[in-house]
Amino acid sequence: MNLRVSLLLALVLLLSHVRLFAAEDPDLVLQGAKLYPSPTAQSIDNAVVLIHNGRIASVGTRGQVPKSARVIDCTGKVIVAGFWNSHVHFENGWHDVPHQPAENIVAHLQEMLTRWGFTTVWDLGSVPEDTLALRKRIEAGEIPGPQILMAGDIFPEHGHPVYLPAEMKLPEASSPQEAQTMAQQYMKLGLDGIKLFTGAFMGDKPVVNMDTTIVRAAVDVAHAQGKPVFAHPQNRVGMDNALAGGVDVLAHTIPSEAAFSFTVEEVARMKQQHTGLIPTLTLWTTVVSDPVVADKLVQSGVEELKQYFSDGGAILFGTDVGFQPKYNTTEEFAFMGRALPWRDVLASLTTNPSTFFKQPEKGRVAVGMKADLVVLDADPSVDVRNLAKVAYTIKEGKIIFSATGNPQ
Repeated sequence: MNLRVSLLLALVLLLSHVRLFAAEDPDLVLQGAKLYPSPTAQSIDNAVVLIHNGRIASVGTRGQVPKSARVIDCTGKVIVAGFWNSHVHFENGWHDVPHQPAENIVAHLQEMLTRWGFTTVWDLGSVPEDTLALRKRIEAGEIPGPQILMAGDIFPEHGHPVYLPAEMKLPEASSPQEAQTMAQQYMKLGLDGIKLFTGAFMGDKPVVNMDTTIVRAAVDVAHAQGKPVFAHPQNRVGMDNALAGGVDVLAHTIPSEAAFSFTVEEVARMKQQHTGLIPTLTLWTTVVSDPVVADKLVQSGVEELKQYFSDGGAILFGTDVGFQPKYNTTEEFAFMGRALPWRDVLASLTTNPSTFFKQPEKGRVAVGMKADLVVLDADPSVDVRNLAKVAYTIKEGKIIFSATGNPQ
């Protein structure tokens, strides 16, 4: 083989390699569904959504579609924007992620998150190395899964909650300086926020609350980098200290309090500071064995949710799944439906977190937005629990869950 032929073959191989990497996924068309472009927009019947290169290219009614596109008939179904779960944990079963077979991780993600429509999640406390490894495999395209945002935990001194293993070493801050250092380390690690246990449940012993000066030290570090801070309050003191310290999100309601409601002053401060509230109502059915007590806690949480929502507060959907074992979201939607209209439950899953966490390219079904979508088998306007009946979960134009078992 002479030099000219060798060079020609090399050029052919190089061009083939370039074409391979330049190739885009085929367009995806969702056709025939009822579409809710946003929680406040009027629905579109017989809709057609065209997805190109991970973005929504067009939204309309039936018409011509590209011949090369993959078309999914969604007749009788409903399309909404992709869901956020703003309170999850990658705890049990997420160890040694770099060495777990991809199929095992995909199955676990589907069982826990993607089959319920979640395209974006906040991990509010797990072993950072495990979740970072999981996020890396998802971002590399090796595993279909949601976008994972991560918060690093800080506990009060001597505030090791009774429900966490005694041998587990927790980051406890005894001073503002220690909290500042811990928060800085989390930021250097590449985490997206901080979670403060402003109240630690100690069983029969009194709750250990975090001092406001410690809260403020961690908040200042996070806010300096534009990162949010979540708080886990266990009682009114822990909640008030969190608000006084400037946290952005309350990760739970506090239905165990005797008053079972926020004070007028608390609501006013929450609204002034634009504090988000994550109800996690199903949680109370999993941590209390007495169903009567559990029902009382749930209803108290519903009343707190209704109170803050009625005053115009920001509501964010979250289930504490991964800590609590109920993956199915049907019950959470039913509980939230006692306090909110269905469109506002949808907002807690879509537009509210997208706005709150400054990801404006998500949360709505509109031209130019990231193609994070959920296709439902039934209409949530008929029954809010239908938000749990997911046929397809789509993240940036790729199907990451299909109820038929045939993802893209």
